[in-house]
Amino acid sequence: MQVMIMKKIRHYIAGGILFTWVIGTLAHFFYDWSGQNSLAALFFPVNESTWEHMKLIFFPLLLFTLLTRKRASGFSPVLPAALLAGNLTGTLCIPVLFYTYSGIVGKNIPAVDIAVFFISVLIAFWTAWKFRESDFLYRHRTGVWLLCALMAVLFFVFTIAPPELGLFRVP
Repeated sequence: MQVMIMKKIRHYIAGGILFTWVIGTLAHFFYDWSGQNSLAALFFPVNESTWEHMKLIFFPLLLFTLLTRKRASGFSPVLPAALLAGNLTGTLCIPVLFYTYSGIVGKNIPAVDIAVFFISVLIAFWTAWKFRESDFLYRHRTGVWLLCALMAVLFFVFTIAPPELGLFRVP
């Protein structure tokens, strides 16, 4: 039985990776496609800043988690919280990987920027896989949901009023 559940979780994770890659890639264009709608601005990048590009993982993976959480809970009660922990990890990997490589190379390279997105999604789901049976995460799942809610609020606020920091500037 355990083998079948693990196989289902692997397929679920693979589907989530594909979903996040496709929706995240398309999300790069949604704001302009919407006619620069102010509601779309809250969920999709409005410029080329690193902060705005963090939305490419955060909201698609959050949507995947919300749409599938009942089914995911059937595989593993902690899986939705593990996906959220992975979401936070993958989202934070965007600036870490971007600033690390561009700091070393001295410039940003569009092909590498795209690779950073795809790698960050893989890291997000790898994190979810690793935490899929975590008792600690299960006990603290409300905290993970609250951290994701806080992150969403920060995206909303800083889209409307970005601070004068490098993370929020177009590179």
